[in-house]
Amino acid sequence: MNITILLISAFLVAFLASFASTPLAIKIAHKIGAVDVPKDKRRMHDHPIPRLGGIAIVFGFLVAVTCFCIVPKEFIGIILGALIIVGLGILDDRKPIPAVIKFLVQILAACIPVAFGVKIEIFTNPNLLSATEYWVLGGLSIPITILWIVGLTNAVNLIDGLDGLAAGVASISSVCLLAVALLVSEWNIAVFTARLAGACFGFLPYNFNPAKIFMGDSGSTFLGYMLACISIEGLFKGYAIISFAVPLLIVALPLFDTSTAILRRIKNKKPIMSPDRGHLHHKLIDMGFSQKQAVLILYGISALMGISAIIITGFGTLRALLLLSTVILFIGISMFFMKKNQNND
Repeated sequence: MNITILLISAFLVAFLASFASTPLAIKIAHKIGAVDVPKDKRRMHDHPIPRLGGIAIVFGFLVAVTCFCIVPKEFIGIILGALIIVGLGILDDRKPIPAVIKFLVQILAACIPVAFGVKIEIFTNPNLLSATEYWVLGGLSIPITILWIVGLTNAVNLIDGLDGLAAGVASISSVCLLAVALLVSEWNIAVFTARLAGACFGFLPYNFNPAKIFMGDSGSTFLGYMLACISIEGLFKGYAIISFAVPLLIVALPLFDTSTAILRRIKNKKPIMSPDRGHLHHKLIDMGFSQKQAVLILYGISALMGISAIIITGFGTLRALLLLSTVILFIGISMFFMKKNQNND
């Protein structure tokens, strides 16, 4: 089958399956009590909303996998680990599970794709002035891979604080990973990512503000896990500078938000896993933006980072750095004037 037709077909099947199954996920969530009731200032909704939308995303993805059976050995390991992540998320959506238990199960799930050969074995030296172009990780390969998977799994989960935010960012990241995979001729990864992108986009109409359903941990952790594994299999294995910069740029938003959250909690002498109201989306809401506006701003930032990654891959590092510098300068100036106007008001 022609690769273009295969990509479009995989995307559409995942989209339609996810879109069609989301109303059923809403009914199941109500039936088993997986409903998010607003009870603190962190939550942006004012009425109970079902939070089991992740099962629709997973269903759409798996239907597309079944219909287009191009599943190499490494991808089998990724899917098996994903099922553990989803099962944990469903239980947590119904009744909160202690953070330590969730963390241990996530490590177990991350070990499965590693056992199937999904590993970061070579890491590009970020020091462009060094004579050493890359590092062979050797014995550090397994712990670094597990750290990356578990870290990104939780990073996407942590940005799931506004209607459509995590689903939209994951959709953008998936499309960028798909574009990069096509540029470097990774056809299997491109098809695999097209399935994930289709499942995300199929769920998004129900999740965008005002949301009819949240994806819950079953969805956000699944998406974080999948993005982490796909980036390892498709990007970290290269020797060029893109093997370092591209995956980091594509998932820069959730990684930045999570890193700052960890540092903030350490500074305030609070547990790292304790929730707070200091995330990027909270800051935008506090600046006076509506939920839709805040989400669209973060979509834009995520998309610009992803476009920079694509430019690095296809057109070289210098152009991407110029684009990134311009974007960062624009965002910085915009935030400064918005904060100044807020203070004046």
